[in-house]
Amino acid sequence: MTETSSPRTNLKVIALALAGAVGGFLFGFDSSVVNGAVDAVQKKFSLTASLTGLAVASALIGCAVGAYLAGRLADRYGRIPAMIVAAILFFVSAIGCGLSIGVWDLVIWRLVGGLGIGVASVIAPAYIAEISPRQLRGRLGSLQQLAITIGIFAALLSDTLFANAAGAADAKFWFGLEAWRWMFLAGIVPAVVYGVIAFFLPESPRYLVLKKRDDDVRAVFARIWPNDDVERAIRDMREAITTDEEGSKKGALRGNRLGLKPIVWIGIILSVFQQFVGINVIFYYSTTLWKSVGFQERDSLTISVITAVTNIAVTFVAIALVDRIGRRPILLFGSAGMTLSLAMMAVAFSQANVVNGAPALPGAWGPIALIAANVFVVSFGASWGPVVWVLLGEIFPTRIRARALGVAAAAQWIANFLVTVSFPPLAQVSLVLTYGLYAAFALLSFLFVSRFIPETNGMSLEQANTLFPQKGSAKAVSRER
Repeated sequence: MTETSSPRTNLKVIALALAGAVGGFLFGFDSSVVNGAVDAVQKKFSLTASLTGLAVASALIGCAVGAYLAGRLADRYGRIPAMIVAAILFFVSAIGCGLSIGVWDLVIWRLVGGLGIGVASVIAPAYIAEISPRQLRGRLGSLQQLAITIGIFAALLSDTLFANAAGAADAKFWFGLEAWRWMFLAGIVPAVVYGVIAFFLPESPRYLVLKKRDDDVRAVFARIWPNDDVERAIRDMREAITTDEEGSKKGALRGNRLGLKPIVWIGIILSVFQQFVGINVIFYYSTTLWKSVGFQERDSLTISVITAVTNIAVTFVAIALVDRIGRRPILLFGSAGMTLSLAMMAVAFSQANVVNGAPALPGAWGPIALIAANVFVVSFGASWGPVVWVLLGEIFPTRIRARALGVAAAAQWIANFLVTVSFPPLAQVSLVLTYGLYAAFALLSFLFVSRFIPETNGMSLEQANTLFPQKGSAKAVSRER
């Protein structure tokens, strides 16, 4: 495909990528809105630590199912209809969570929202990758993570505003509803915005080629790539699809070993490492965590918002560098930074005293833990946060991209669920052990990237696919690099 373009054409594609990335905003908003509500929900429904973890993590089960089904939905009906389904599910969930009358219906509505977020988490990177030229694909693919970080920030900021306006998260606010309920109801706004935007987006040209709708492909290219060689682009995409046809007949995602193609396993492992470093503990439980070491609720919420702003800022760093220095160096740098900062958090909490059943960090150890947590967020936000989504959008062949992305995203949500639901009981046992485990996974992520992940910078999607094995064992990656 000739992917030369004018500045005007680039602006059109950037606008489409930004619109597609709104799904990432829903992802970030839904996953973090519970942060400010968790203590109030625990008090309202008299929850144990394990039930609290379930209430927080229940959405992630729905996310895993939604992500797994998203590929089939997107391949059968298209990327745009899948986006609209995600928006509807999130809209219904926001209302249900805000008006829940018990922990179990809260869990059910969180599951519904999770289905929508799971779909959005797959469709957004697939759509962005499929409309982006090679010279912009890394930066545009990073918009997914930028949208996630902005969604996290918006959720934490709205949580703070509602809690401060009402006096506390469990205090009565508008129409006699507690502030924590309005935290969930605020999700109605981004759900509606996402649904409306989806109606005006063009379908992915690669999906249209997959469905042999060449006239529609030409119409889309006339809109977003008017100067491109459309017939050559269609031919290149069809050749890539044909190359994978034989493997698809044998079972689409299936490989010779361990049930799945090696490239799918690579996507799964990347996704699992992205979550097993414990990043979402910071965004789901940070308010509770900082309260436990001496900060007041108002201060804890403010710290969480500052952390979210930091996460947004460093994502811009990744966007600026991913198409310049490449994916692989950024991931290695991030793994090293996460390992060191998480180890420092483990050391800090090893100095904690237990006061009224909660850890209290003496002297300078509180600020040290706070600094280490933010260094961890910086290391993750500038590397594994955005770059994993870029890789997931570009490493899979066209014919299996949506389904393979769905499997990888489902694995990510399952890993997220395991980390989220296990944190409260693990924290009760030992925060030193908890952060030590996350540091160990960060170190393993460094070793995995150094051995198995080649550089895809500057390549078309079809060229990037060839760097990863489609048959044989995953060890072939290091040999083929």
